[in-house]
Amino acid sequence: MEPNIKEVARRIQALREDMGFSVEEMAEATNRDAAEYERQEKGEQDLSFTFLYRCADKFGIDVIELLTGENPHLSGYSLTRGSDGLSIKRRAGFEYLHKAPHFKNKLAEPFLVTAPYLEEEQDRPVHLSKHVGQELDYIISGRMRFAYEDKVEELEAGDTLLYDSGRGHGMIAIGGEPCVFLAVVLKPQAGIS
Repeated sequence: MEPNIKEVARRIQALREDMGFSVEEMAEATNRDAAEYERQEKGEQDLSFTFLYRCADKFGIDVIELLTGENPHLSGYSLTRGSDGLSIKRRAGFEYLHKAPHFKNKLAEPFLVTAPYLEEEQDRPVHLSKHVGQELDYIISGRMRFAYEDKVEELEAGDTLLYDSGRGHGMIAIGGEPCVFLAVVLKPQAGIS
């Protein structure tokens, strides 16, 4: 299942209007200028992973509600088999497969991520993004260049990263093939710093 970008954008606009937030307030919450925010809210520009999470956080809802229009409903446990999950497309072919979309009140968001190998990215600085919380990435196959502020690491299958995702970080596949990794985004808890 893959969310339709126009439907997701309509949900974001409807929630913003229902909650009485201005475009400027949402632009600030998503770390964009008002014009870029409006393009994303209209579905004219890709909705990045970070953008969706910042919108959901501002609205006080689970990101799955933005993506599907439904509230997660499972408690106790959630089982997602093999290649199943909620697909979220991202920049330049990145694919995030949410592995527990129907579990409610999640403390962590688990994704199977496939980063494509793109020749044109190999000699450029890695694009950095930020989102509140921590992230754990476990490399399953392929190789990755991971940038964290001014540090750069090269990783391969079996390597694990845990980092403060509120600081600039980014990754690209290297070595001529896609990199597949498990990414677990850990949400901060109230009262915990």
